[in-house]
Amino acid sequence: MTNTENSQPPPRRALASLTSLASVGDARGTPIRRRRRWWPWALLAVLLLGGIALLLMPRSTEVQTSAVMTAYPTARFAQLTASGYVVAQRRASVASKATGRVVELKVREGSVLKAGELIARLDAADVLAAIAGADAAVAQAQAGQLQARAQLRQAQVERANADAELQRTLGLAGQDFVSAQAVDAARRRADAAQAGQALAQAGISAAQAGEALARAQLKAQQVNRDNTEVRAPFDGVVLVKNANVGDMITPFSSASGTSGAVVTMADMGTLEVEADVSEANVGKVRIDQPVEITLDALPDVRFRGSVSRIVPTVDRAKATVTTKVRFDQLDARILPEMSAKVVFLSQAPTAADIQPVIAVNPKSVVDRDGRRQVFRVSGDHVEALPVQVGRTLGDVLEVSSSTLKAGDRLVLSPPAKLAAGSKVSVSGKP
Repeated sequence: MTNTENSQPPPRRALASLTSLASVGDARGTPIRRRRRWWPWALLAVLLLGGIALLLMPRSTEVQTSAVMTAYPTARFAQLTASGYVVAQRRASVASKATGRVVELKVREGSVLKAGELIARLDAADVLAAIAGADAAVAQAQAGQLQARAQLRQAQVERANADAELQRTLGLAGQDFVSAQAVDAARRRADAAQAGQALAQAGISAAQAGEALARAQLKAQQVNRDNTEVRAPFDGVVLVKNANVGDMITPFSSASGTSGAVVTMADMGTLEVEADVSEANVGKVRIDQPVEITLDALPDVRFRGSVSRIVPTVDRAKATVTTKVRFDQLDARILPEMSAKVVFLSQAPTAADIQPVIAVNPKSVVDRDGRRQVFRVSGDHVEALPVQVGRTLGDVLEVSSSTLKAGDRLVLSPPAKLAAGSKVSVSGKP
């Protein structure tokens, strides 16, 4: 090999090697086969099969739903709706006129009381001492009255003796047995006895007045003692216990650490709903107008009632008129301060009108195959249910069905292609 061959660049050398290798192959008569790639074809086949499967899969229909609800036929008569609260018309913060420390408390929240029943007792040691002093004063006055009566009796005896002596003296003077001076002396003694009797009579009157004064003072102290006993002013139930044993009750003071009332109680027989009616709608309300009352605490119960009275003034800040609504029949579950909704009706409902019925959104009912039906969502599929349409109750429609129940989800405005068993997906839009 010459220096010229060694000086050729590497690419030319590699090309020459490939050429010589091909020549050798041709000389042997064995052609060289190229390796073919098969994986792109396999990938194409998988994609093709996946597309066919996707086309053959059933597609879900996007739908909107609404819930089956419970409605009441009284909605047909609704004219106006207002909100308010249950309020006891007879309610009192019960306190004592006296100031003192609570030594006994006989009630708690929820206690049922009769009028005059003892609620609490305050410390009355000073009042009891004053009563004892007043009792002693009465006894002293009674003793003074007895003494005055004794003095009157004595004065009466003395007057009788003086009168008798005067009569004897006058008789003797008529016979000239006594002098005129003796007659004058007897007459003076009779006058003195008469004055003594009058004075004794005045002493009795003074003793009687003293006894009356002592009894009045005793009565005042007894009233003070009664003021230390807190009693129920009417039949009712204790709502709030404002004080405990050991607390200082000062009803006419706002000093810290003291209480004005012992308990707050209400007459549960006077519960009414105070509803705020818009000033613009107050013309639709009249006395004795039938209403339907719903309490937030008892949403499944409808109470019947009527308008009791309308407060003749307008709340300037809220532009509302307070309307008081009474219950036709009170329930033990109704409590003061419950939130309430009042529906004013155009006519009194019947017993059937206050019974709940099944109602749906009217857009969920369609005509298919000559009958009314709805589509209920069950999982990701729907099922067709026949229904009978009833009355229109406000914004909902009464239906009758043996399978529907409150809370079921129904398809709104079902598309024409929707059928029983169709796959659906619920839209998040209302």
